[in-house]
Amino acid sequence: MSGKLDLDPVLVARARELAARAGAPVVELARSHTTVSVERAVLRLAGVQGADPDGIPWVNRLVDAVVADVGLGHGVAAPVFDALAREQLADVTLLAQKAAAGSVRFEVPAGRAATASRRASRRAVAAGVRRIDRRRAERERLVRRFGDPPRRPWIYLIVATGDIYEDIPQAQAAARAGADAIAVIRSTGQSLLDYVPEGATREGFAGTYATQENFRLMRAALDESSRELGRYVRLTNYASGLCMPEMAALAGLERLDMMLNDSMYGILFRDINPIRTFVDQRFSRQVHARAGIIINTGEDNYLTTADAVDEAHTVTVSQLLNEYFAHEAGLADWQVGLGHAFEVNPDVPESLRLELAHALLARELFPDAPLKWMPPTKHMTGDVFRGNLLDGFFNLVGALTGQGILLVGMMTEAVVTPWLSDRDIALQNVRYVLGAAGGLHEDFVPAPGGFIQQRAHQVLGSAVELLERVGEQSLLTAIGEGTFGIMKRPADRGRGLDGVARHEGDYYNPAVEILEGAGS
Repeated sequence: MSGKLDLDPVLVARARELAARAGAPVVELARSHTTVSVERAVLRLAGVQGADPDGIPWVNRLVDAVVADVGLGHGVAAPVFDALAREQLADVTLLAQKAAAGSVRFEVPAGRAATASRRASRRAVAAGVRRIDRRRAERERLVRRFGDPPRRPWIYLIVATGDIYEDIPQAQAAARAGADAIAVIRSTGQSLLDYVPEGATREGFAGTYATQENFRLMRAALDESSRELGRYVRLTNYASGLCMPEMAALAGLERLDMMLNDSMYGILFRDINPIRTFVDQRFSRQVHARAGIIINTGEDNYLTTADAVDEAHTVTVSQLLNEYFAHEAGLADWQVGLGHAFEVNPDVPESLRLELAHALLARELFPDAPLKWMPPTKHMTGDVFRGNLLDGFFNLVGALTGQGILLVGMMTEAVVTPWLSDRDIALQNVRYVLGAAGGLHEDFVPAPGGFIQQRAHQVLGSAVELLERVGEQSLLTAIGEGTFGIMKRPADRGRGLDGVARHEGDYYNPAVEILEGAGS
């Protein structure tokens, strides 16, 4: 239990107990509220597809029409399938089109009509969940057929040109050069769109739009690469922002393998309303659990705005909260890719030893989680030689501490969008370090009572103290006061609050019923 850091098991248990105490009221909040994105995700699972001539998804038009007639608090499933029966239609997308034209009115069914609409909506949503189940089984077959990468950590590389048809050959080239997971980052600002664009896209800025068709195209391309290379190449995208639940559903339907999904990132760094975010993240994680998707959390972002030494304990607190929320939503340990980062100022004395202490603390607190270790970004200066050296140190710490997922650092980070040649040099760096020192975690043991152990104990102790304060006031209050990433985000403000509703007494969500039940 004590491991290489000789952590106090009583203190570790206390930290988890405090995280649960802080997180439980937020879970209750999520259980008693819904959002427009949760309801749109339900209808996507029920089969609503496509967009109107202006590019507005039919699922948005349908939810907006229901909300205009009966509000959001009853859920949309029963009103939609009641209207489907009354209009004698078999296609939910066609109903959305009629609703957008103003030729359908919605009501909250009662009595036999309520029973029938609930039954019909559950059948439709169950078909979508079964498709997710098939995609998960398909992944498992392909992993058995092609195999996983022969070593850990998995090498994780970002590709995003803005044009999905340019992303594909770059992603395949990266896989040939050693990448095990390809992340297609989203176009700037997509997290603030309250809809998911449709179709293949070529006009993203500093990233590529996340759409169902783009997911499908990239997944098919990486399946080709998996066959070519004899190892399963994983695909990553983002379930964050205002459409977190929908992104999760689309990822499950198109067999993505990892999704960025943090409980507080959207609150802190995109000013999305805290209640909206916590409701959306619980549903999205339930979908991820069912789909067998590994989530990646975003604690590394705190250290881009706060000092990595002074605020290291806030990363640990967030990891503990993310673990609690993940487990409550049904994710297993192997799916909880908790984040942390190599962001100590390199000019600080003993910076490498501090990084080792922080990374090893995360590894020992969460021994079964596929930790995602993030490279230096905040202190990159544009000196590419210094940057490549820093990335080498980052890679070495990842090897020494047995990380699960290693995001490839770029020597041109924060200077330009990396060229293919930059990625190639960065991958050479990773391959060299892992090839030369990949087994060093077996030999690396900090001195008993030495600098690394003392620093880890200090960070854990500070994390417990902070969790005690959070529990005394509430997590929402702590977020409002700027506890994490020094961003102050009150619960009654932020983007997307108008898309949140408390459950009415007859609220019904067939997707939650299925995901929380024994089967579909």
